Amino acid sequence: MSKNLVSIRDFSKEEILHILDLAAEFEKDREQDFLKGKVIACLFFEPSTRTRLSFEAAVNRLGARVIGFPDNRNTSQTKGETLEDTIKIISNYVDMIVMRHPVAGAADIAASVASVPVINAGDGANQHPTQTLLDLYAIKKTQGRLENLNVNLVGDMKYGRAVHSLVEALSAFDPVFTFTSPEELTLPKKYLEMLDESGIRYSQVQRIEDAIDDCDILYMTRVQQERFSDRDEYEKVKDTYRLTASMLASVKPNMRIMHPLPRVNEIATEIDDTEYAYYFQQAGGGMYVRMAIISYLLGYR
Repeated sequence: MSKNLVSIRDFSKEEILHILDLAAEFEKDREQDFLKGKVIACLFFEPSTRTRLSFEAAVNRLGARVIGFPDNRNTSQTKGETLEDTIKIISNYVDMIVMRHPVAGAADIAASVASVPVINAGDGANQHPTQTLLDLYAIKKTQGRLENLNVNLVGDMKYGRAVHSLVEALSAFDPVFTFTSPEELTLPKKYLEMLDESGIRYSQVQRIEDAIDDCDILYMTRVQQERFSDRDEYEKVKDTYRLTASMLASVKPNMRIMHPLPRVNEIATEIDDTEYAYYFQQAGGGMYVRMAIISYLLGYR
Protein backbone atom coordinates (compact mmCIF):
# COMPACT_ATOMS: atom_id res chain seq x y z
CA MET A 1 0.00 0.00 0.00
CA SER A 2 1.25 3.49 -0.88
CA LYS A 3 2.32 5.82 1.92
CA ASN A 4 0.41 9.10 1.81
CA LEU A 5 0.74 12.51 3.43
CA VAL A 6 -2.85 13.47 4.19
CA SER A 7 -2.35 14.68 7.77
CA ILE A 8 0.85 15.70 9.51
CA ARG A 9 0.11 12.72 11.79
CA ASP A 10 1.05 10.46 8.87
CA PHE A 11 4.70 11.29 9.58
CA SER A 12 6.47 10.30 12.79
CA LYS A 13 8.79 12.70 14.56
CA GLU A 14 11.72 10.85 13.03
CA GLU A 15 10.23 11.13 9.54
CA ILE A 16 9.66 14.85 10.02
CA LEU A 17 13.30 15.36 10.97
CA HIS A 18 14.39 13.26 7.99
CA ILE A 19 12.35 15.45 5.63
CA LEU A 20 13.94 18.59 7.08
CA ASP A 21 17.44 17.16 6.69
CA LEU A 22 16.69 16.10 3.13
CA ALA A 23 15.31 19.56 2.32
CA ALA A 24 18.57 21.08 3.51
CA GLU A 25 20.46 18.79 1.13
CA PHE A 26 18.27 19.88 -1.78
CA GLU A 27 18.75 23.54 -0.89
CA LYS A 28 22.49 23.01 -1.34
CA ASP A 29 21.98 21.19 -4.65
CA ARG A 30 18.55 21.62 -6.17
CA GLU A 31 19.27 20.32 -9.67
CA GLN A 32 18.37 16.62 -9.54
CA ASP A 33 17.12 14.16 -12.14
CA PHE A 34 16.55 10.89 -10.30
CA LEU A 35 12.77 11.09 -10.90
CA LYS A 36 13.23 11.25 -14.66
CA GLY A 37 10.40 9.32 -16.31
CA LYS A 38 7.98 9.87 -13.43
CA VAL A 39 4.73 11.81 -13.89
CA ILE A 40 3.07 13.66 -11.02
CA ALA A 41 -0.44 15.11 -11.08
CA CYS A 42 -1.03 18.47 -9.37
CA LEU A 43 -4.80 18.70 -8.96
CA PHE A 44 -5.83 22.06 -7.53
CA PHE A 45 -9.58 22.25 -7.11
CA GLU A 46 -9.03 25.51 -5.21
CA PRO A 47 -6.90 28.53 -6.22
CA SER A 48 -3.27 28.56 -5.12
CA THR A 49 -0.09 30.41 -5.97
CA ARG A 50 2.79 29.41 -3.67
CA THR A 51 1.76 25.83 -2.96
CA ARG A 52 0.95 24.92 -6.57
CA LEU A 53 3.98 26.58 -8.14
CA SER A 54 6.42 25.33 -5.51
CA PHE A 55 5.13 21.78 -6.02
CA GLU A 56 5.45 22.09 -9.79
CA ALA A 57 8.93 23.58 -9.43
CA ALA A 58 9.87 20.74 -7.07
CA VAL A 59 8.70 18.13 -9.56
CA ASN A 60 10.65 19.77 -12.37
CA ARG A 61 13.81 20.12 -10.25
CA LEU A 62 13.64 16.37 -9.56
CA GLY A 63 13.44 15.57 -13.27
CA ALA A 64 9.80 14.42 -13.34
CA ARG A 65 6.91 15.83 -15.35
CA VAL A 66 3.73 17.56 -14.19
CA ILE A 67 0.17 17.22 -15.39
CA GLY A 68 -2.94 18.67 -13.79
CA PHE A 69 -5.00 21.82 -13.49
CA PRO A 70 -4.94 25.04 -11.43
CA ASP A 71 -8.66 25.19 -10.59
CA ASN A 72 -11.90 23.23 -10.85
CA ARG A 73 -13.50 25.04 -13.77
CA ASN A 74 -12.24 22.80 -16.57
CA THR A 75 -12.62 19.40 -14.93
CA SER A 76 -15.30 16.73 -15.17
CA GLN A 77 -16.34 17.67 -11.65
CA THR A 78 -18.39 20.41 -13.32
CA LYS A 79 -20.27 17.64 -15.13
CA GLY A 80 -21.06 15.87 -11.88
CA GLU A 81 -18.21 13.35 -11.70
CA THR A 82 -17.41 12.32 -8.14
CA LEU A 83 -14.03 12.98 -6.59
CA GLU A 84 -13.56 9.23 -6.11
CA ASP A 85 -13.98 8.55 -9.82
CA THR A 86 -11.68 11.40 -10.78
CA ILE A 87 -8.91 10.11 -8.51
CA LYS A 88 -9.31 6.48 -9.64
CA ILE A 89 -8.92 7.50 -13.28
CA ILE A 90 -5.98 9.85 -12.76
CA SER A 91 -4.19 7.18 -10.69
CA ASN A 92 -3.84 5.21 -13.91
CA TYR A 93 -1.81 7.97 -15.54
CA VAL A 94 0.64 9.06 -12.86
CA ASP A 95 3.07 8.00 -10.13
CA MET A 96 1.79 10.45 -7.48
CA ILE A 97 -1.12 12.84 -6.87
CA VAL A 98 -0.81 16.22 -5.18
CA MET A 99 -4.25 17.63 -4.41
CA ARG A 100 -5.77 20.78 -2.96
CA HIS A 101 -9.51 20.81 -2.35
CA PRO A 102 -11.92 23.24 -0.65
CA VAL A 103 -13.73 20.48 1.26
CA ALA A 104 -12.31 19.24 4.58
CA GLY A 105 -11.70 15.50 4.38
CA ALA A 106 -11.34 15.41 0.59
CA ALA A 107 -7.72 14.30 0.85
CA ASP A 108 -8.75 11.30 2.95
CA ILE A 109 -11.26 10.34 0.28
CA ALA A 110 -8.64 10.65 -2.45
CA ALA A 111 -6.10 8.58 -0.54
CA SER A 112 -8.66 5.85 0.13
CA VAL A 113 -9.23 5.18 -3.58
CA ALA A 114 -5.90 6.14 -5.19
CA SER A 115 -3.44 3.47 -6.30
CA VAL A 116 -0.50 5.89 -6.00
CA PRO A 117 0.74 8.11 -3.13
CA VAL A 118 -1.41 11.16 -2.36
CA ILE A 119 -0.12 14.41 -0.89
CA ASN A 120 -2.63 16.75 0.72
CA ALA A 121 -1.87 20.29 -0.44
CA GLY A 122 -4.67 21.66 1.75
CA ASP A 123 -8.21 20.43 2.31
CA GLY A 124 -10.63 23.14 3.36
CA ALA A 125 -10.17 24.25 6.96
CA ASN A 126 -8.77 20.87 7.95
CA GLN A 127 -5.05 20.20 7.32
CA HIS A 128 -2.09 21.54 5.33
CA PRO A 129 0.79 19.19 6.19
CA THR A 130 3.29 20.32 3.57
CA GLN A 131 2.89 23.93 4.77
CA THR A 132 3.67 22.70 8.26
CA LEU A 133 6.83 20.95 7.13
CA LEU A 134 8.10 24.08 5.42
CA ASP A 135 7.15 26.03 8.57
CA LEU A 136 9.22 23.63 10.67
CA TYR A 137 12.09 24.01 8.21
CA ALA A 138 11.95 27.78 8.62
CA ILE A 139 11.68 27.57 12.40
CA LYS A 140 14.69 25.28 12.64
CA LYS A 141 16.74 27.54 10.37
CA THR A 142 15.96 30.66 12.41
CA GLN A 143 16.11 29.18 15.90
CA GLY A 144 18.62 26.38 15.46
CA ARG A 145 16.22 23.92 17.03
CA LEU A 146 12.58 22.85 17.23
CA GLU A 147 12.50 21.92 20.91
CA ASN A 148 11.23 24.09 23.77
CA LEU A 149 10.15 27.10 21.73
CA ASN A 150 7.58 29.72 22.66
CA VAL A 151 5.24 30.05 19.68
CA ASN A 152 2.51 32.69 19.42
CA LEU A 153 -0.07 31.98 16.70
CA VAL A 154 -2.19 34.99 15.79
CA GLY A 155 -5.45 35.39 13.89
CA ASP A 156 -7.67 32.63 12.54
CA MET A 157 -7.31 29.62 14.80
CA LYS A 158 -10.72 28.22 13.85
CA TYR A 159 -10.41 27.85 10.07
CA GLY A 160 -6.62 28.05 9.71
CA ARG A 161 -5.56 24.66 8.34
CA ALA A 162 -1.89 25.67 8.52
CA VAL A 163 -2.36 26.42 12.22
CA HIS A 164 -4.05 23.07 12.87
CA SER A 165 -1.24 21.08 11.26
CA LEU A 166 1.49 23.17 12.89
CA VAL A 167 0.04 22.74 16.37
CA GLU A 168 -0.02 18.98 15.92
CA ALA A 169 3.52 18.81 14.56
CA LEU A 170 5.16 21.13 17.10
CA SER A 171 3.53 19.25 19.96
CA ALA A 172 6.20 16.58 19.50
CA PHE A 173 8.87 19.12 20.46
CA ASP A 174 7.63 20.36 23.86
CA PRO A 175 6.57 23.91 22.90
CA VAL A 176 4.73 26.60 24.80
CA PHE A 177 1.83 27.92 22.72
CA THR A 178 -0.05 31.19 22.81
CA PHE A 179 -3.21 31.36 20.70
CA THR A 180 -4.13 34.97 19.94
CA SER A 181 -7.58 35.28 18.39
CA PRO A 182 -11.00 36.84 18.81
CA GLU A 183 -13.58 34.66 20.56
CA GLU A 184 -15.19 33.88 17.21
CA LEU A 185 -12.00 32.32 15.83
CA THR A 186 -10.57 30.30 18.73
CA LEU A 187 -8.78 26.99 18.18
CA PRO A 188 -11.23 24.08 17.79
CA LYS A 189 -11.86 22.05 20.92
CA LYS A 190 -10.30 18.86 19.55
CA TYR A 191 -6.88 20.52 19.31
CA LEU A 192 -7.11 21.95 22.81
CA GLU A 193 -8.04 18.51 24.12
CA MET A 194 -5.05 17.03 22.31
CA LEU A 195 -2.75 19.57 23.97
CA ASP A 196 -4.28 18.88 27.38
CA GLU A 197 -3.81 15.13 26.96
CA SER A 198 -0.19 15.64 25.92
CA GLY A 199 0.60 18.04 28.75
CA ILE A 200 1.52 20.83 26.34
CA ARG A 201 1.39 24.28 27.92
CA TYR A 202 -0.74 26.93 26.22
CA SER A 203 -2.68 30.11 26.83
CA GLN A 204 -5.39 31.92 24.90
CA VAL A 205 -5.37 35.72 24.62
CA GLN A 206 -7.08 38.33 22.46
CA ARG A 207 -4.36 40.96 22.00
CA ILE A 208 -1.01 40.56 20.23
CA GLU A 209 0.59 42.80 22.84
CA ASP A 210 -0.27 40.32 25.60
CA ALA A 211 2.38 37.80 24.51
CA ILE A 212 4.57 39.26 21.77
CA ASP A 213 7.59 40.01 23.97
CA ASP A 214 8.05 36.43 25.16
CA CYS A 215 7.75 34.46 21.92
CA ASP A 216 10.45 32.99 19.69
CA ILE A 217 8.09 32.64 16.72
CA LEU A 218 5.22 35.00 15.96
CA TYR A 219 3.04 33.17 13.45
CA MET A 220 0.61 35.58 11.82
CA THR A 221 -2.38 34.40 9.77
CA ARG A 222 -5.04 36.11 7.70
CA VAL A 223 -8.74 35.81 8.39
CA GLN A 224 -9.87 33.66 5.48
CA GLN A 225 -12.94 35.12 3.82
CA GLU A 226 -13.47 31.98 1.74
CA ARG A 227 -14.09 29.87 4.87
CA PHE A 228 -17.00 31.99 6.14
CA SER A 229 -20.56 31.11 5.19
CA ASP A 230 -21.78 34.30 6.87
CA ARG A 231 -20.41 37.51 5.30
CA ASP A 232 -21.34 39.55 8.37
CA GLU A 233 -19.29 37.22 10.60
CA TYR A 234 -16.27 37.77 8.35
CA GLU A 235 -16.68 41.55 8.31
CA LYS A 236 -16.78 41.57 12.10
CA VAL A 237 -13.36 39.95 12.53
CA LYS A 238 -11.45 40.55 9.28
CA ASP A 239 -9.26 43.41 10.54
CA THR A 240 -8.88 42.35 14.16
CA TYR A 241 -5.08 42.18 14.06
CA ARG A 242 -2.46 44.33 12.38
CA LEU A 243 1.20 44.00 13.29
CA THR A 244 3.20 47.24 13.05
CA ALA A 245 6.87 48.04 13.58
CA SER A 246 6.17 49.95 16.79
CA MET A 247 4.90 46.74 18.38
CA LEU A 248 8.34 45.13 18.01
CA ALA A 249 10.19 47.46 20.37
CA SER A 250 10.65 44.92 23.18
CA VAL A 251 10.68 41.57 21.37
CA LYS A 252 13.43 38.97 21.82
CA PRO A 253 16.41 39.38 19.44
CA ASN A 254 15.87 35.88 18.04
CA MET A 255 12.14 36.38 17.43
CA ARG A 256 11.03 35.84 13.84
CA ILE A 257 7.72 36.63 12.20
CA MET A 258 6.20 33.96 9.99
CA HIS A 259 3.04 33.81 7.87
CA PRO A 260 1.66 31.05 5.60
CA LEU A 261 0.71 33.78 3.09
CA PRO A 262 -0.98 35.44 1.35
CA ARG A 263 -1.16 38.35 3.75
CA VAL A 264 -3.82 41.00 3.51
CA ASN A 265 -3.62 43.69 6.22
CA GLU A 266 -2.26 41.72 9.17
CA ILE A 267 1.43 42.64 8.70
CA ALA A 268 2.38 46.21 7.82
CA THR A 269 4.80 46.40 4.88
CA GLU A 270 7.13 48.51 7.04
CA ILE A 271 8.07 45.29 8.82
CA ASP A 272 9.33 43.61 5.64
CA ASP A 273 12.80 45.14 5.91
CA THR A 274 13.27 44.48 9.63
CA GLU A 275 15.46 41.68 11.00
CA TYR A 276 12.36 39.99 12.41
CA ALA A 277 10.54 39.40 9.13
CA TYR A 278 10.98 35.87 7.78
CA TYR A 279 7.78 35.12 5.84
CA PHE A 280 9.26 35.48 2.36
CA GLN A 281 12.26 33.28 3.22
CA GLN A 282 9.81 30.87 4.84
CA ALA A 283 7.89 30.53 1.58
CA GLY A 284 11.14 30.22 -0.37
CA GLY A 285 12.01 27.03 1.47
CA GLY A 286 8.79 25.41 0.32
CA MET A 287 10.24 24.05 -2.91
CA TYR A 288 13.06 22.21 -1.13
CA VAL A 289 10.73 20.74 1.48
CA ARG A 290 8.33 19.55 -1.22
CA MET A 291 11.23 18.03 -3.17
CA ALA A 292 12.05 16.10 0.00
CA ILE A 293 8.46 14.94 0.55
CA ILE A 294 8.02 13.77 -3.03
CA SER A 295 11.34 11.90 -3.01
CA TYR A 296 10.58 10.23 0.31
CA LEU A 297 7.05 9.10 -0.55
CA LEU A 298 8.25 7.64 -3.85
CA GLY A 299 10.89 5.68 -1.99
CA TYR A 300 13.96 7.39 -3.43
CA ARG A 301 15.51 9.04 -0.35
